[in-house]
Amino acid sequence: MRYTNPRLLYFTLLSTNPFVIVIGLDFSKAFDTLRHDTLLNKMSHLDIADPIYNWLVDYFSAHQHSTRFRGSMSQLLEITASIIQGSVIGPVSYVVSASDLSTVTPGNSTFKYADDTYVVIPACNALSRDAELDNVAKWAVTNNLQLNQVKSVEIIFEN
Repeated sequence: MRYTNPRLLYFTLLSTNPFVIVIGLDFSKAFDTLRHDTLLNKMSHLDIADPIYNWLVDYFSAHQHSTRFRGSMSQLLEITASIIQGSVIGPVSYVVSASDLSTVTPGNSTFKYADDTYVVIPACNALSRDAELDNVAKWAVTNNLQLNQVKSVEIIFEN
C-alpha cells in the first residue's frame, strides 16, 4: 500500500514494528544547484500539455548573469542551474526533480515537499539504512545536489 500521509504511515508502521527510523535529508543549496536541463527532462515525462511544457522551457532558458564591480563588468555567463525558491514554480520544480528518488528496499518509503526529503524505514528493514543512504548519495550526485550530512538528521520513533 502506498501512503501519501506520513503520519498515517508512521502510525501503521508503529502498530507492526517496535520502532521506525525517519531520516530527514538536507541538500545544500538545493534550489541553487538544480540543473535546468535535468529538470526539464524530468518534466518532459509528465502528462502536461505541450504549451505548458514549452512555457517551462522558455522560463528556464536564456538567462544570463554578469557582475559589475568598481566600474568593471564581467562577461555574461549563461545560468544553467538554479530555481527561484520563493517562486510558485520553485517547490514544484524540486518535487519534480526529486520524483525519481525512491527507496531500494521494499517496505521503506520517501516523502518529499519543496526541498525537504525524508526516508522512512521500519524496524524490520533497519539493516537497510546504509543501503538507503548510499542510494540517496548516488542520486544526489546524478542530480547535481550535495547531501549535507551535518544538517541531515535521524529520528527513531518507538512503539
